[in-house]
This record gives sequence, structure tokens and C-alpha cells, in this order.
Amino acid sequence: MNPEIKSYFPILKQEINGHPLVYLDSAATSQKPTPVIEALKEYYGSDNSNVHRGVHTLGNRATEKYEGAREKVQQFINANSTQEIVFLRGTTTAINLVAQSYGRANVEEGDEIVITYMEHHSNIIPWQQMAKERGAVLKYIELEEDGTISLENVRAAITDRTKIVSMVYVSNVLGTMNPVKEVAKIAHEHGAVMVVDGAQAAPHLKIDVQDLDCDFFAFSGHKMVGPTGIGVLYGKKQLLEAMEPVEFGGEMIDFVGLYDSTWKELPWKFEGGTPIIAGAVGLAAAIDFLEEIGLDAIEKHEHHMAAIAMDKMSAIEGLEIYGPKDPAKRAGIVTFNLKEVHPHDVATVLDMSGIAVRAGHHCAQPLMKWLNVTATARASFYLYNDESDIDRLVEGLRSAKEYFSDVF
Repeated sequence: MNPEIKSYFPILKQEINGHPLVYLDSAATSQKPTPVIEALKEYYGSDNSNVHRGVHTLGNRATEKYEGAREKVQQFINANSTQEIVFLRGTTTAINLVAQSYGRANVEEGDEIVITYMEHHSNIIPWQQMAKERGAVLKYIELEEDGTISLENVRAAITDRTKIVSMVYVSNVLGTMNPVKEVAKIAHEHGAVMVVDGAQAAPHLKIDVQDLDCDFFAFSGHKMVGPTGIGVLYGKKQLLEAMEPVEFGGEMIDFVGLYDSTWKELPWKFEGGTPIIAGAVGLAAAIDFLEEIGLDAIEKHEHHMAAIAMDKMSAIEGLEIYGPKDPAKRAGIVTFNLKEVHPHDVATVLDMSGIAVRAGHHCAQPLMKWLNVTATARASFYLYNDESDIDRLVEGLRSAKEYFSDVF
């Protein structure tokens, strides 16, 4: 990866607690490059207006940028049509929309919804609520010892009563890269639809929703160097056309009478109210930035970073790494614990050296239970990280281990 990439991220030039910042929390949110920041400044400084409404120049400019962003997303994930691209607040909102609209219309008492133990809460709770509401059965695919899933266990979990299979593409804790294409094929053999949580995948892998043959794919802009508050739901056109909106108001209507209303066509029937215009503009700039570097190059870099990190961190006595041992089977996420030291304490000591990692249950409490821990620490790498960041992390972990050994 080009070492100059880091220079595009102004936030990384600062010091934290007297040390140069090492940011290793991109799985939570990524930092933003200058082109994205400038795109937002230009929109607010020159083109700010509502879209799809006025006929004045600013309104036309804003509409062109907003719908232009939709075209860019369509190309980014290789959707068949812009009608299959719905702008929402993020992955959470997208999955909830599928559950509340598609789920309510298609899941009946006794039907099954199949997920895994490694899901983020955003891909668990909507299905828990759906199962309770419809009297459905929520089932979990068993994990292998290394935190991967086998197609054998997938086939054991999915039956002819299964209506929805929802799975994370890349685990935000284990870094596991799941075989969602193969799982989608199995789901379709049983008449079920495949929902993919792509929050940790879209920023790091080349996505082709037609090749994956998933029915829905959700991701967020803020994890892929874009702004917060913007996300995407991809859905196959025939499914979205049959679904009812769950949020009602301006912008998503065609005709409103005193006692009845009709909806706009796709995708606007799902985008009630003033849409996330600036967020879409920033997301378009983020896609341009990532594509200029190349998603294949980003994926290769992160596999390399994970391999180096796992090798160097494994040399620290008492440090346990969770997830696949083979770096080729995981994204740039390394989740770990230091023996007899709470991960919050580890993260606090690292922060004193300017190193930002995540600590906690990572919105994945069922997975924490499966791992038999209450919390973990997590280092997540992105295109702006390099080997010197790993060296700083390892040095910080050794210092933390020495500090707590002296304390206790």
C-alpha cells in the first residue's frame, strides 16, 4: 500500500497523550480523507438545497449529486439497477427495514429465521423481535472451533420452513469471512431469502451482489471513509417492489388524499422525508477514493497486516487471539485478550500511548458467550495503517502486560 495514503487523513496527524496517534478502531468507524471532507464542504458551501422538489438551480444541482451518488453505489456493488439502491441511515436501519417490511409480509407462525452466533446485535435483535411477533423460530448456525462456519452446519440449520437467512459477511469480532455466496445458494434451494450484513465487508472487499446472488445487502458509509448517517440497502427489484414502506411522510408519496395515499416507485418509496443528501454526496466521494486505490489492493493489504499482527502479537506470553488462525480466512481484524487483565484496562493503557483500540463486547454478546468471555480488545486495520502501527501496538501491549504484572 502506498505510504502516502495516510497523508490524506488529517485526523491522523495529531498527537494523543503526547504520542503520535495510531488509530486501530476502523471496524467501529473509519477516518475520513480530505477528498470526502472537501466534497461535504463544497456541497454545503455551493449546492445545499432540498432534492426532487424545486426547479431552481440549487435544487437541480443537489438532485443531480444525490442521484449521481445512487448511480455510483449501484456500480460499486454491481447492482442491476439504481432502483435497487435505497439510501438509509446505516446498516442497522437497512436490516430493520427488511425485517419490518419483508419479514412481516412473509414470515408466519412456525417459520424459521436462521442466523449465526457471530452476528452484530443489529443482525440479531430485529430477527428476535420478528420471531416473537410472528411466532417464528429463530435458529443459530453452529460455529466451528476456530470461529468459522461449515456448509455442513449451514445445511443442517436451513430447512423448507426457513424463510430468511441473515448473515454477516465479515465478523466484526473474529474477522471471519463467511461463504455468503454458497450460503445464499443453499437458502434459495429451500425457498428462503438471503440477507447479508455487509458493514465490515463493503469497505474492504470488492462486492458484486449479482455474483453473490444475495437478496438483500446492507452497509454503512462511515466504515468506508464516508460520512456518518448514510447507509445503503440493496434489494432485488422484484422483492423491493412487493414490499411496503415502514416510514411515511413527504418525499415517498405519489398521491395523498384525505383517506388514502399511494407511494412513489422504487427506490423513493422507502426514503420518506428529506433524504440524507450530504451523506450521499460524501459517500460518492468515498467510493471514488476507494476505487482509485483499488478494493483488491485494500483487501491484500489488510490480509498482510492481519498476518503480521497475529505473528507479532502471538509472541506475547499470555495473549490469546480469537478467530481463524489462517490470515487468509479473516479480514484485518485481530481480537484478543491479555491473561488476567480486563480489556478495558488494556485499552486505557494503550490510549495513554496514543493507540486507539476497541474494548468491550463489540455489540456481539452472544458471540462473547460462545467465546466464554465477557469482553475482548480489538485492533482493526484499514488502508491507512502500516507495519509501524503494529509495532507500536505490540510495544504498547508489552508495556501493559508489564504494568499490570507489577500492579498485581
